[in-house]
Amino acid sequence: MHETPVHSHPENGALAWNYAVVRLCEHGIRNRTSFFFFFFVKWSTEWARTSLFQNYFHEESFLRADFKVILQTQSAPLSTVGKEFTYSFLFIGPQISSLAASVPVILQQRNVHHAVVPHGKPGRSAVSGAVATVFGATGFLGRYVVNRLGRIGSQVVVPYRCDHYDIMYLKPMGDLGQLQFMEWNPRNKESTLKALQHSNVVVNLVGREWETRNFSFEEVFVTIPKNIALLAKEAGVEKLIHVSHLNADIKSPSKYLRNKAIGEEAVREVFPEAIIIKPSELFGREDRFLNYYANMRRFGGVPLISYGKKTVKQPIYVADVARAIVNIVKDQDSIGKTYALAGPNRYLLQDMVRYIYAVAHRPLFMFPLPRPLYHYLARIFELNPFDQWTSRDKVDRFHTTDKKFPDLPGLEDLEIIPSSLEQKAIEVLRRHRKYRWLDADLDVAKPAHTCELLMSSAAHFRVYASYSSRGV
Repeated sequence: MHETPVHSHPENGALAWNYAVVRLCEHGIRNRTSFFFFFFVKWSTEWARTSLFQNYFHEESFLRADFKVILQTQSAPLSTVGKEFTYSFLFIGPQISSLAASVPVILQQRNVHHAVVPHGKPGRSAVSGAVATVFGATGFLGRYVVNRLGRIGSQVVVPYRCDHYDIMYLKPMGDLGQLQFMEWNPRNKESTLKALQHSNVVVNLVGREWETRNFSFEEVFVTIPKNIALLAKEAGVEKLIHVSHLNADIKSPSKYLRNKAIGEEAVREVFPEAIIIKPSELFGREDRFLNYYANMRRFGGVPLISYGKKTVKQPIYVADVARAIVNIVKDQDSIGKTYALAGPNRYLLQDMVRYIYAVAHRPLFMFPLPRPLYHYLARIFELNPFDQWTSRDKVDRFHTTDKKFPDLPGLEDLEIIPSSLEQKAIEVLRRHRKYRWLDADLDVAKPAHTCELLMSSAAHFRVYASYSSRGV
């Protein structure tokens, strides 16, 4: 620092103007008080250049200081982030020392992009500090996760394999420029690395309901997640969130669930700090669970193995899982944990199907069907080269009792109140109603019986416990 007469520096007005600009950009301040300060500095510097102002103060009361700051503003391009720029600040008046001490000359000096520095008011126009790559964002759960991340002001990278018209509904979910779309080849490691190398959060939602000639369950649930975890580890990603299934088990009769279990181990082996999420069956507007059973009326009835009395399901609302993922992103203590996410109530499959048809105001014809015969009928649908409505593996998966994991954290640990089937089923099933029942109240349908109400009999409890131990 050194004393400098104001008349020997005619550019001091522009320098003070630059000081105000830098102050506003560095702190992300956009309120009314800051703008008043902004224009006050501009007016005061113009007044300082007049002769009247020079005659009123002594030359010694002006001080000019040079500081080096790191340019990390939202308007800065990527090529300028982390470079040093010199700005000259003009201090006026007798309280020079106190004013100079109040200037924050020690700034954040990490060589990072401004997008990972949280600033702004909470909301979609803020910057949450999370730059997330969401693999599988075009799927059922992915659209809810992208919506929640965009709602808090996160930058989201969306790798996609589909046609660009199929991702148009995702674009309004974030503020302008916050969502970045890029074509992705899961078998190309360079493509995967390009999608996640600038992110601090990676979410893997890649999945398939059925196998195809191009992608098997093993490749979708084991190989691709393992490659993503390996490249995320090499790129220095802070958080990797891998979504598995509540019933993932290497001994499951479902090939889908067996590969889910193998995928968990493969991800944990490559990325030990990975966060594993194990949700039960998801239901929502575009689901393949409630809509699956509601659409069975077109085939004459709903076939169930053992009449649905040996299967207990605990479905979870898809928006609750999306909120859980966003809360895990914000939680610093979630590293390396495994979360078991399920709905608040457990239902016998038979009672759940009855409630589905009661809400849809449709007649129900339910009949038992042996597993081999059910597999034979599902094999016919597997011959469809397009969208397979059902499959043998789906039959086994939907007739598997949902497990309980009391030792693992759940929705309550993430400060989320789970939504019950009775609260959200109308959102899914209203479209299955006839016109005369379209606006009928939900109170017309009786609530579904939960397993807690059915366990009053000790004999029934012993039967349920035996089937749960066998994973049926």
